[in-house]
Amino acid sequence: MDAIRTENLTKKYNLGWGRGRLLALDRLNLRVREGEVYGLLGPNGSGKSTALKLILNLVWPTSGAAWIFDVPCDKVVSRLHVGFLPENPYFYRYLTGGETLEFYGRLCGMRGALLRRRVAELLEMVGLTAARDRRLSGYSKGMLQRIGLAQALVHDPRLLLLDEPTAGVDPIGSREIRDLILRLKAMGKTVILSSHLLAQVQDVCDRIGILNLGRLVLEGDVSQLLKDQQRLSITVQDLPEGARGAVESAVAAAGGTVVSVEHPETTLEDLFLKALRKDEGGARP
Repeated sequence: MDAIRTENLTKKYNLGWGRGRLLALDRLNLRVREGEVYGLLGPNGSGKSTALKLILNLVWPTSGAAWIFDVPCDKVVSRLHVGFLPENPYFYRYLTGGETLEFYGRLCGMRGALLRRRVAELLEMVGLTAARDRRLSGYSKGMLQRIGLAQALVHDPRLLLLDEPTAGVDPIGSREIRDLILRLKAMGKTVILSSHLLAQVQDVCDRIGILNLGRLVLEGDVSQLLKDQQRLSITVQDLPEGARGAVESAVAAAGGTVVSVEHPETTLEDLFLKALRKDEGGARP
């Protein structure tokens, strides 16, 4: 089953004052499989946050449709098993970490011993047990992002939508959030991750989609996309020293054995930039 599916999802914003409309998302066709971590990449203004808001029905599409676990996104029940961490979450900073999770747990209908147990589990999961009784006003940016992840998990959702979860976080906090996402993946959660930190996405995502100017310009498995198709690495065995540098067709004649032929990997950063340059080079006027 697809955790998320969109068909020709399009959003245009009215600019007002007779300035026309801004095309924020252009006929997005997306499939996120259940149990995978999917990275939604793109430069600022590419449509990443708009796509997540449309999936959550926080804004309405101009055309097209989206489904969560085969339930139309315009139905409230589609979001019963969804956790969301926005790019700039707002919390009541006078509450403690524990009180914050209790508040969101009550919003989800949890009470009593079940809620207390869940709050304790989440604080331990995100590494904030020691800061349980500290007010959020005293939390660092990384700690606020982790409490944000905890609130998104309070009702044990099947699907998590994370919009720039490491924005403004130092390298240590970013590493902790990355490890937490990997832990969620091991628990069988589906995660869609919007981010511009390409190295982090490369570490945690199974598949990625790159957006540019509202359009999906590249999509696929990370391991396959990162193979550099323009180069080959050939490992040979029993090849005489003097035959080095010969082309593959000469290896057998030289008495060697080709052990493997593979594509060395590039980096997600290079792949990202190449996809954008290719798209802009062939962009429509």
